[in-house]
This record gives sequence, C-alpha cells and structure tokens, in this order.
Amino acid sequence: MSDILFNYLNRRLHQSDGAGGVTPKEPGPVITISRQSGCSARRLSEKLVEELNKRTADQKERKEWDYINKELLEKAARELDVKPSEIAYVFKYQERDALGDIFASYANKYYKSDRKIRKTIADVLRAVASEGNIIIVGRAGVVLTKDIMKSLHISLEAPLEWRSLMISERYDLSFAEARKSVIEMDKKRQRFRESFEGRNTDYTWFDVTFNRMSLTEKEIIEAIIKMMETKKLI
Repeated sequence: MSDILFNYLNRRLHQSDGAGGVTPKEPGPVITISRQSGCSARRLSEKLVEELNKRTADQKERKEWDYINKELLEKAARELDVKPSEIAYVFKYQERDALGDIFASYANKYYKSDRKIRKTIADVLRAVASEGNIIIVGRAGVVLTKDIMKSLHISLEAPLEWRSLMISERYDLSFAEARKSVIEMDKKRQRFRESFEGRNTDYTWFDVTFNRMSLTEKEIIEAIIKMMETKKLI
C-alpha cells in the first residue's frame, strides 16, 4: 500500500499547486461508508443512492448509483470459483489459523489460501470502485480506495452506550450483552481493516465523521451530497 499512498499524495500535490500537463481520467467516483457496531448504514445507503439518482437523472450517458455490501462476497466467490460459504469467514471478521490452513489445502483440491482470498476481495472491490458511481459499505473500503481521487470516505460513529442500546433493542438482548457484543464487533472490524492495510498506518483517515446519535439520516445525506457537489463528484 505504500506505493499507492505515494502516488496518491503526489497527484494531490500537483493538483493543488497547479502543475501543467494533461490529467488522466481518474477512476470513480466512489463513496465508502465505515461504521461502528450499532451505527446502521444500510438504510442510509439506500436513501443516499435514491437521492443521488434523482439528482443525476438528467445527465447523459450516466451510470446509476448503487451500493455494495454483502454482494462483494458473491463477486469474490465467482472470481475464486468457490462457493460463497467457503470464504464467508473473511466477511464475518474471522481468521483461519495456520495449521487449519495447511490441513484444508490437503483436504480440498479447490482450496484457496487466506492470502489469495483477501487479494481477490481487494481486486474485486477495486474493480467495482473504479467503475464509479458506487457506495461501498464497510469491507475495508477506505483502505482499498483511498488513493482514488474522485472519492469521499465517511465514518459513522456514536457513543458506546447509545450503540449498545440500539443493538439491545434490535436483537432483543440485555444491555450488558449488547454492550459486550458491540465492543467485540468493533475489535473484529478493526482487525479486518488491518488485514488489508497493515498495523500502525495513519493515511487511511476518513474525510468526515458523523455522529449517528445526534444527526438524522436526512441531515447526514444532505451533508454528504453537499460535499460531493463541492468535490465535483456529482
């Protein structure tokens, strides 16, 4: 990822200082949405897609906006020629231990290594992002697309107690159970991002963070669209 970061920063620098030359067509636009456990993003993404398509309806030869979440699993599985269930553990933020990896390779002629699976996921996500007009929910989207200039990277956060309450109500859990679940899921998602970006990196910061406790979906969507207009993504 270090080469990608260097190239990204170099393009940003030349763009800002008015350097000459023809700028090649960039991939995108792409929006990534990361969220802490308890900060639902599905309905927000659906509404954002709907609003974006309304606002771009009069554009010629336009590609409709869409969002991708679990569909990435199916796309990656097709690329690997395996069943989605065989690589689902990655999307559940789970890992195979080294010994299990070895046994699996001998037991299954269609075996795919953990590294191969993660690389395929990264390649598929990059391809989808490059096509443009796509919102990527989770899946380490910010890590894998940060170098795309026509992009906006969003994080949905909220206080732990509020998120625990949301999970408690959604899944009919006690508050203590929900709080424990939220903390564990946050850790798993962090490890998932680290599996693609490495540890102790500081260049995959989000462009903006929204507090889901204090802001409505409508307010967040309006703010996102305003930023997209300012960045000329729409």
